[in-house]
Amino acid sequence: MSGESSRPTPPSPAVIGIDVATASVRALCVDGQGRVLAEARADLPPPVRTATGTSEQDARSWWPAVRSALRRTTGALPRGGREVIAVAVSATSGTVVPTGSDGEPLGPALMYDDRRAADLNAEAQRAGSARWDALGLSVGPTAALGRAVWCLRTYGSALHHVLHTPELIGRELTGRPVATDWSHALKSGYDARAGQWAHEVFDALDFPLGLLPAVGAPGAEAGTVGPEAAEATGLPEGCSVRLGMTDGCAGQVATGAVEPGRFVGVIGTTYVLKGVSEHLVRDATGAFYSHRHPDGWWLPGGASNTGGECLADIAPARLPALDAAAAARGPASYVRYPLCRDGERFPFVSGAARGFELGGPRDEADAHRAALEGVAFLERLALDRVERLGIPVLGPLHAAGGGSRSAVWTAIRATVLDRPVRVVQRAETAFGAALLAATGTLHEDLAASAAAMVHSGALVVPVPAERPALEETYGRFVVALRGRGWLPDD
Repeated sequence: MSGESSRPTPPSPAVIGIDVATASVRALCVDGQGRVLAEARADLPPPVRTATGTSEQDARSWWPAVRSALRRTTGALPRGGREVIAVAVSATSGTVVPTGSDGEPLGPALMYDDRRAADLNAEAQRAGSARWDALGLSVGPTAALGRAVWCLRTYGSALHHVLHTPELIGRELTGRPVATDWSHALKSGYDARAGQWAHEVFDALDFPLGLLPAVGAPGAEAGTVGPEAAEATGLPEGCSVRLGMTDGCAGQVATGAVEPGRFVGVIGTTYVLKGVSEHLVRDATGAFYSHRHPDGWWLPGGASNTGGECLADIAPARLPALDAAAAARGPASYVRYPLCRDGERFPFVSGAARGFELGGPRDEADAHRAALEGVAFLERLALDRVERLGIPVLGPLHAAGGGSRSAVWTAIRATVLDRPVRVVQRAETAFGAALLAATGTLHEDLAASAAAMVHSGALVVPVPAERPALEETYGRFVVALRGRGWLPDD
């Protein structure tokens, strides 16, 4: 009896999320409670970008990097990877690869920011205007749809499929072709509302739909790990391979914002707002567009040109001291719109928008504080836009991205929004992919996966003493945007 009680508890089943980013691959293994068991990364060659707008990466480098990251991750697990029951892959949105009859790339991957097919995307916009208008989408110059057509016109009869990153990795894992998910397929011309590729657009561009992959819901099973991949990665043969989502959507899922009314604000280089709505909402300005939720809801969101980039000239080592000084001084003495680029795309669309200041800083702390407030003002405009479109925003705003690590910035955001802000741990693409791998395997659905596995950090509440001053400054900010004709009155 004592011998039985002393036996070690077998490791719990686990899942792995794989993030194929631009610079590296990350593999993250977690259990059903979201505890990190092991992780590893492998570098990728940098994309080759030219002044003409092309952007390419060697697609043949992806699988060796994934294989390496998985091998080191499974090697660090107690059972050498045998406890892993599912994996899912997330990658950059809109990256496509031309492949031949053997499934191997015919050339480099055309990256998400590649502009070589801008003219073809303009044709696609005209051919599918009724469909895109109904979806609230536009086919911009960097859309993957045009690049798919470019691949056919470049490679001709040698082209057998145009795939996204996860399908290449999925084929290596399973040993056979796999479907894509409707998140990665969105910018390639998939209509998730109708459940079909935009056939009239592809017909107009003489592109056979047979060159595109089958499409399924994120979290659905695409296949199982085959013997060769099992030997190469340490994953068990028969391990479920689940469909993922694009990096941005997986990052949202990782925050736990997976049910209607829940939203996350991400401050990275730029500001991104993403959330969940029960119904598809069309934004006539084009500032918002929606991915499809794995459970059939919608994921409205938008990305600003304003964000953490406004602090790029500050040495990272100096930021804590500046944050402390900004917290001590209180609300800034002037208004700053910290846009570092030409034009704004969210929460309003204006090619004429430029950064500006109303007044000037009294000192360095004042300037820093005004920049933090300016991004928070954009966030408030974004949430106001959501609510004017009829989408309820419930509970605290989830916060992610590098900006959420700043306590003073998070407090400013909460005060400007007059809403608590919850900072989320491990709000990253690989963790979101792991939640999708757990959906239907460790947990019944995505909501159950998020409830069990996402661990929130501190809840930051508004600072009542600072709210009147910030409200006054925000009002001046809005008036200035409208006075310049950038922000519509409605």
